[in-house]
Amino acid sequence: MELINNMPVLRIILASAFLALSCSLASAQQVFTSDKIDYTIELPSTTWRVVSEPDAAHEHVEFVYGDRLEGHLQLRKEVVDAGTTASDLARRDRDQKFRFHPGFVEGKEETFSGRLNGVTVSYEFIKTGKPMIGRIYYLQADNRTIYALRFTGLRDKLARIRNQTDLIARSFKLK
Repeated sequence: MELINNMPVLRIILASAFLALSCSLASAQQVFTSDKIDYTIELPSTTWRVVSEPDAAHEHVEFVYGDRLEGHLQLRKEVVDAGTTASDLARRDRDQKFRFHPGFVEGKEETFSGRLNGVTVSYEFIKTGKPMIGRIYYLQADNRTIYALRFTGLRDKLARIRNQTDLIARSFKLK
């Protein structure tokens, strides 16, 4: 009987806890941009940090999630021949780059929808004796430009933050 009498109080406590959690999650997101790049992305957690920005020697941005083995993101702008699709670039990268990684196991290609559409490709490989996974989001900006968001990390660690890699790719927006 006492539980029934305290039901409104319980609802208020649960609603307050939900609101506090929602506010803390929203404040943890941060938008990344720079004068040297033509896009913005949202990083869903303060655990993501920038380790490399474009300069005279490098044309790409790199982020890590904690450390490089837990999650590494390299974001590149690829200028391709007119009419090249995201799927075409994914196949070319697989054939020319990734299949040469030790222990390479090809994953499947899937369509991806976000602010920019494209495909994702996953693959497994071995690095320093450890099982790794790669997940690449190829986002088609126009018929000559594709952005590649290349995530790598330990297989079990990167799999745990898949929702964050999806969110980052979905948040990708041209300025």
